[in-house]
Order: sequence, then structure tokens, then C-alpha cells
Amino acid sequence: MNDRINSKVMIELQQLQEQVLKLPIKERWNLVQTVLASIQQETLSSISPQPTLETLSELDPWTQSLIGVISLESENPEESYVNYLEEKYS
Repeated sequence: MNDRINSKVMIELQQLQEQVLKLPIKERWNLVQTVLASIQQETLSSISPQPTLETLSELDPWTQSLIGVISLESENPEESYVNYLEEKYS
């Protein structure tokens, strides 16, 4: 029974993918942004908003040495990356 359900879901996903790939690139980017926002919302709701000193102290010392090395130029790195990709592939 489970295999039949999984098979049906996979077929539906393949059909969906075929339909999405027929969309104009602008519509596909809008879809990507919507799906990404949805994933981020679900992911962020399960993660603590700020790492605590306790969680940071559990990191490997080498990893701890990297904290603060990289600073993001934008407040929304995902949007910046999407914009970069749009420019690159348009």
C-alpha cells in the first residue's frame, strides 16, 4: 500500500516538475522565491533565533575561531543571491 502511494506521489511530482519547467523564467523565479520563503519559515520556526553561548561553546574550537569572520553585506542574503542568479541567467 505504501509503495503505491509513494509511486503516485512521485508521478505527481514528475508531472508538476514538467509543468513548472514550461513556465517562463520570471514565473519560475517567483515560484522558487515562494518555495524558498516557505522552507525558510518552516526551518526558522524550529531553530532558536540566536545561538547561545552554551551552544557556541559546544562547537569545535576551530569552528569557534570562524565566528564573526564573514559579515554579510545585505540584510537578506537569500534575496541578494536570487538577484545575482537572475542577473547571471537572464
